[in-house]
Amino acid sequence: MRPRVPIILALTLATASSVFVTLGAQADSTTTTTVVASTSTTTTAPTTTTTSPPRSVAPLTGLPYPKRELKNHSALTIKIDNTPEALPQFGVQDADVVYEEIVEGGITRLAAIFNSHVPSVVGPVRSVRRTDREIVFPIGGVFAFSGGAEYAVRSIETAPVKLYDQSNAGAAMYRDPDRAPPHNLLANAVLLMEKDGKPRPPPPLFTYRTPSETFNGPKVKSFVVGFESGYAVTYTWDTATKSWGRSLFGAPDVTANGVRLSPKNVIVMTVNYVGGVGVIDSYAQLIGSGPVAVFSHGRVERGTWSRSNLRHRAIYKNAQGKIINLTPGQTFVELMAVGENVAVASG
Repeated sequence: MRPRVPIILALTLATASSVFVTLGAQADSTTTTTVVASTSTTTTAPTTTTTSPPRSVAPLTGLPYPKRELKNHSALTIKIDNTPEALPQFGVQDADVVYEEIVEGGITRLAAIFNSHVPSVVGPVRSVRRTDREIVFPIGGVFAFSGGAEYAVRSIETAPVKLYDQSNAGAAMYRDPDRAPPHNLLANAVLLMEKDGKPRPPPPLFTYRTPSETFNGPKVKSFVVGFESGYAVTYTWDTATKSWGRSLFGAPDVTANGVRLSPKNVIVMTVNYVGGVGVIDSYAQLIGSGPVAVFSHGRVERGTWSRSNLRHRAIYKNAQGKIINLTPGQTFVELMAVGENVAVASG
């Protein structure tokens, strides 16, 4: 077990005499005017304006970091159980990005990536799969899991991540006595993040639209990502929260914290599962290209995803060949197999 090294929290203080504009960030300012009186004249001292520096934008959400000290965090990816026995889950609402992948038997698992929020309870934590290497390679950081088959562990060991499972995580992973195993392993994301040593902020995975930029495409009321084996997931547009309410197994997907999972964006990538869908040792082929449907701001844009190599992120383009810009906020990426479909109800 590697020694635990505390995160170095860097706070940057600056003043500015000009105006800075940052997407999604607001700077607070205060103006102080002092009036000095005398028997002959009234003198007004020069106006002094102090502008707080804007918070940095989180690379995996396009939103300002909720706390400045979080801006130097690495990415932390945690594998999360997605079976009925694992519900309700902990901490998924705080993930910046969540990938949903097909594993053996056709069931799905989540790979939740944390950066701008670091919850103290996440889980249930489950085992690694070969697809996970394809997911985490561009962002690095820490990868946490319960264990795994030898072929899957060998695969993730080739990725540029620090690995922690129940054998070396120490207090960062523990069993909940009120839940039945194996669905009771939980993780403390704060302690896991501390294990990364020197922080390495991840690069962006997506591009984001500005507040004045519209999201094109037809309106959508709801859509169903057609995972087979009973794991189809439904997203319904919520005009009040301007997000996609997620439902699983015929019910709203609500975490143990009482929060409905409602991402701002849902990217449905059609991918080839090398070795067969739901077969042991198969994995999602995330290098290459394929169809994509991007749901954001109550609409859908269809096009193509492409990725040149493991170190590069996927690029999403519409039918006209232009980059699809997302709405800042949480994003779910659904790795749907070739032959499965998305059923869209127009809105």
